[in-house]
Formats: sequence, structure tokens, C-alpha cells
Amino acid sequence: MSRKKYTPEDLHARLIVFIGTILALVFAFSVFALLYALVFVTQPMKQAPNDAAFIDLVTTLTVFLTGSLAGVLAGNGLKSKPKEFQQELIEAVLDEELPSKQKKKID
Repeated sequence: MSRKKYTPEDLHARLIVFIGTILALVFAFSVFALLYALVFVTQPMKQAPNDAAFIDLVTTLTVFLTGSLAGVLAGNGLKSKPKEFQQELIEAVLDEELPSKQKKKID
């Protein structure tokens, strides 16, 4: 059985999907855990210093995960283009910029 060899673009896309999925799952779990702790767990009237430090830490991590998730998914979606698209774009630009006599010399 031979396995299909993936192109670098395919591997890059799979890596981005994997990273995005893991970051989204960690983000969702931390938000739901924080909401559960605030809503369903009985809290004393005065907050303990350890609880305040934990909530501050989880809040900071959640903000960091939000930025990381947005950056990974948005940044890689914008800059990665297939090689065929880049070649077609270069050829289109050359066709517009060069006079017909110079195009024959290049070919």
C-alpha cells in the first residue's frame, strides 16, 4: 500500500488546521471552566487571595489564546497562496508590462 505524498502546501494547511483546532479547544475549555466556577460553585462573600490570583491568571491566558488563535488563522490564510497562482500572476504582470517584441526575446 502506497501512501499519498502531500505537497508542502497540503502539509502547511493541515498544520494550521491542527493548531487552530487545538487552540480553539483549549480556549473553549478554559472559558467554560471559568464560567462554571463563577456560576455554579458557591462563593463566599469575600474572595480569597488565591481565587483572585487564579481568576486573573485564567483571564490572562484566555486573552493570550484569543490573540494567538486570531493571529494564526488570519495570518496564514492571507499569506499562503498556491505556486500555480503565483506563476499565473507573474505571467499576467509580464504580459501587461512588456511590449510584444521583448516578450518574444524572453520566450
